[in-house]
Amino acid sequence: MSSLEINCLIRTRRSIRFYAEERIPNKRLENLLKAAIWAPSAHNRQPWRFAVLQSMDHKQRLASAMGNRLRSDRLADGDLPEVVDKDVNRSYSRITKAPAVVVICLTMADMDKYPDTRRSQAEHTMAVQGTAMAAQNLMLAAHAEGLGTCWICAPLFCPETVSETLGLPVDWNPQGIVTLGFPEQDGKPATRRPLSDVAIWP
Repeated sequence: MSSLEINCLIRTRRSIRFYAEERIPNKRLENLLKAAIWAPSAHNRQPWRFAVLQSMDHKQRLASAMGNRLRSDRLADGDLPEVVDKDVNRSYSRITKAPAVVVICLTMADMDKYPDTRRSQAEHTMAVQGTAMAAQNLMLAAHAEGLGTCWICAPLFCPETVSETLGLPVDWNPQGIVTLGFPEQDGKPATRRPLSDVAIWP
């Protein structure tokens, strides 16, 4: 693949929230996960872990549990019930209507251990960075195959809920969700800040 093709792939990826009902073959999902695990990671410890949901039962149970937690948190904030219900329903729909859902997790099991908070926090951040790059690999690989994806960071607000609902291993820490499917429509037009706003040349 040429640099022009790679740049085109990066620039044309969009967040896709509406999918056709067509199931994604397991082999294609496996190929996407294989692309994900080739991301770089600190010390090459490969902290990423993936829970792949395809059955409606699994998706509904996860969406319902996360929705209940979202509703509880938002109502405690004093938000209007009708506004909260709208957000909960939207979240439920996005998860349950995607043909496949990949819960992106990280584990600290193989990361270095330190006796102090400063270095321990740095090590955790390194695991977060590697896991995020694996998710980006997955989404770009999906885009290259004509599949749409959307990153949902909601598990960060309720990791225990996600873990308990799915019965994840105790050391798997949910970081986000990637929904997957054949796009039913194009994503929204994308804009980016000019490079001059985000880069310096000391």
